[in-house]
Amino acid sequence: MQFEYTAIPAPTRGEKAKDAKTPAERYALALSDELNRMAADGWEYIRADVLPSEERTGLTGRSTVYHNLLIFRRATSQAGEDSASSVSAAAAPTDPAGEERREPEIRPVQAKPEAPEPAAAPAKDAPAAAGSDTAPPARND
Repeated sequence: MQFEYTAIPAPTRGEKAKDAKTPAERYALALSDELNRMAADGWEYIRADVLPSEERTGLTGRSTVYHNLLIFRRATSQAGEDSASSVSAAAAPTDPAGEERREPEIRPVQAKPEAPEPAAAPAKDAPAAAGSDTAPPARND
């Protein structure tokens, strides 16, 4: 199963409500509303992340700011046997010129036939075969 992901900024303020008296309750209500809104569109909540972002300050300065993000995912709809490489025109990503980008086709790799293993060399302590040219000379003690 394949998924698509999205990240949205977490709420920064609570919402006023009759039942929400404390700031924590108001913030929980705002967060619940955002989670329910995304769930209605088919998104499943995964986690909240705090991620750094380098942003411009003034004319030439830069500073690191941290953003609270809510991460969601949902299953992508796929049809047909070749669904891993095909994307519908409505959901196909486009480049800045407005042309449709195509995902690279993934093809299975063919297994190469294994090469025969080389014959094992005889052990140093093993006696040489009779009539072998590589037999050590006999010692006369």
